[in-house]
Amino acid sequence: MKITVGLSSCGIASGALDILEAIKAKFPSIEAKQTGCIGFCYLEPLMEVDGNMYGSLTPDKAIKIINSYLNNLPIDTPQIDKESLLSGQYRIVLRNCGIIDPESIEEYIGRGGYQALTKAREMSPDEIISEVTKSGLRGRGGAGFPTGIKWGLAKKGEAPKYIICNADEGDPGAFMDRSILESDPHSVLEGMAIGGIAIGADTGIIYVRAEYPLAIKRLKIAISQAEKKGLLRGFKIVIKEGAGAFVCGEETALIASIEGKRGMPRIRPPFPAVSGLFGRPTNINNVETWANIPWIIQEGGEAFTKIGTEGSKGTKVFCLAGKVKKTGLVEVPMGISLRDVVFRLGGGIKDDKRFKAIQIGGPSGGCIPEELLETKVDYDSLTKVGAIMGSGGMVIVDETTCMVDVARFFLDFTQNESCGKCTFCRIGTKRMLETLTRITEGKGELKDIDLLIELAEKIKTTSLCGLGQTAPNPVLTTLRYFRDEYEAHIKEKRCPSLTCRNLLIYSIDHLLCTGCMLCAKKCPVSAIFGEKKMPHSIDQSKCTRCGLCANLCKEKAIKIG
Repeated sequence: MKITVGLSSCGIASGALDILEAIKAKFPSIEAKQTGCIGFCYLEPLMEVDGNMYGSLTPDKAIKIINSYLNNLPIDTPQIDKESLLSGQYRIVLRNCGIIDPESIEEYIGRGGYQALTKAREMSPDEIISEVTKSGLRGRGGAGFPTGIKWGLAKKGEAPKYIICNADEGDPGAFMDRSILESDPHSVLEGMAIGGIAIGADTGIIYVRAEYPLAIKRLKIAISQAEKKGLLRGFKIVIKEGAGAFVCGEETALIASIEGKRGMPRIRPPFPAVSGLFGRPTNINNVETWANIPWIIQEGGEAFTKIGTEGSKGTKVFCLAGKVKKTGLVEVPMGISLRDVVFRLGGGIKDDKRFKAIQIGGPSGGCIPEELLETKVDYDSLTKVGAIMGSGGMVIVDETTCMVDVARFFLDFTQNESCGKCTFCRIGTKRMLETLTRITEGKGELKDIDLLIELAEKIKTTSLCGLGQTAPNPVLTTLRYFRDEYEAHIKEKRCPSLTCRNLLIYSIDHLLCTGCMLCAKKCPVSAIFGEKKMPHSIDQSKCTRCGLCANLCKEKAIKIG
């Protein structure tokens, strides 16, 4: 009997570690092993028994399922149709995730691991770069620069050179890099080693945020295993833990951080390929880009070009988060529509509410409305509608979400994460955040819309790095597609989605109120008054709009408007 339990961060947070320990204690003669994240995060904890998958488990349920297998009894826990859930995906980066034990190099090798590295050693650096260039692979970290061209520039420099893996994943709602590192760390190491051969570097640095302790642990195990087997052949890989600064996702800020300096971007040129880490030629790609490399070298660049669109080859890993039924990871061919991602792979909107928008590209991305759901997922199409590919975060929102508040939320994030070097990024984002806050509090004026647009354009054109250049995107796209919500907040002092607390009015329907006094007794500011068994009222001058009364009322007599 073969038993595996998903022990990525999502599984562990859901109780999967307790399940594995319970199985080992109850069935000591049966080998139960760990695996990484297959992507079905909404179904965690997950367990597979002889290839059959079960989800949303507890230790008792898992033991009962195994007992049923051992005693040939019916199993009352329904199986997960894994093939159906994976239908529509094309797995290159996630090819081993949820299948192998991420702490076993033997299992990685058993699925063809390190064959591409062996093949690369029989090729010249120019042949490797040619194959990557032929594939059309573009950097998956957000900018989308052609990987082969980037490698070719770094190769021209003189040694010593460096390879860097950017694992500083900081977008709200994004966990692609973490899941890959936790589930298949050797694919990243192999890709980096191939890159080292191509550009002539003998040192690789993985810059990973310290908030990813499991990813760091498994990376250290993988590096040790690869070194012991002599697979890296002198290519040294070290880990640098980042302190969680979002701006360090930018190449030059990341380099400064590795050097022990404050993480702030610098003017380019020179680009890192010419003068990077310690002034030496440096090539930086993110986790997903490196994980693509072994597949491309093994299968050939031409095979990669057969997937995706003309300008966006291959696949892309996305995190589905927010108000979607099937939260988790998906890997899809470039060119798939947003509608397919949200409704076919994501299962649609939670509680069958109405879809409102999808925020794609992280805090620097854009909000795409329902009428643009047929937009293709590729670099050019997303740019046309005001969004960006980003690293792959997708946050889906429904009809209960206020788009002005969404813009305020992301501006708050980017404003906090600004390194402060550029005046417009440092101060302009602050002024935009203040303006958005005024609007959500019902204090906005129509001229604030023009002010937001003016500030946004100046921040985009005067900021040094991608953080500032793209920070206004959530505001610009919500103004572009949801301007009516801004105007409702300003003209009518009303939040159409009933989200902005300062614009809400709680009242009691006298026809429904039975005078039970529960709301009056529990109101923290004594804003509700009335006689027992008589309809109550709310003193608007005292009401703090906490919503407690609406949650308590069994008669649904509390109305929100």
